[in-house]
Amino acid sequence: MPTRGDRHLRSVRLAKQLAALGARLKTIHLVTGIPPRQVQRLFFPDARTIPRGRAPDSAEWYHGANLIMRIDACIIGAKYHQLRDLGLSAGEALVFADRAYQAATLPPYRISLDRAFNLVSYIDGIWLARAPALSILTCPDCGCEFIAAVGTIAHPGQACPFCKLLERFHLDHRIQASYPVRPAIDMTECQLGMLALFHKLSPGTEGDTPA
Repeated sequence: MPTRGDRHLRSVRLAKQLAALGARLKTIHLVTGIPPRQVQRLFFPDARTIPRGRAPDSAEWYHGANLIMRIDACIIGAKYHQLRDLGLSAGEALVFADRAYQAATLPPYRISLDRAFNLVSYIDGIWLARAPALSILTCPDCGCEFIAAVGTIAHPGQACPFCKLLERFHLDHRIQASYPVRPAIDMTECQLGMLALFHKLSPGTEGDTPA
């Protein structure tokens, strides 16, 4: 049975990972329970390196975001959901989901760690949220997992963000630059390349899941 010291060391390791990913003091405190002043003393000895700015305090930003931002959010949300189903704690799942997101996209990353923290808070109804406001659904057409408001039902023919991305990919240079694939001879191969990327979102996919 883990001792109090074991739990503290685990919290410190998690706090270090969150700090490395750019989390704010408040975010690290809420996830790990370590007081903000202690977090600063341990990981931000130079106060000028502390992440600044206002963090999102609701899930409304997701509903008003453009397609690329929603896709990025879905990558994080879907991977977080999968890792939680595997038994990881919320904090660990957040860290690994953010790393998986960074592995699937190119810098500069549009979703910060604090925005990912906000997102998963409203998926699980923890930390910032008293109850879930977002849910993870599986598209009946493409099979990808995506984020939607709680109570939403996925119907065939109602394009999810990933279906929309595939439809627009060959027409939108911003999307092509955000989600590069191997050179394609025709649109069919291009779609296969994109689906290979989205396969990372499928349950049971190997990748950033810890052993």
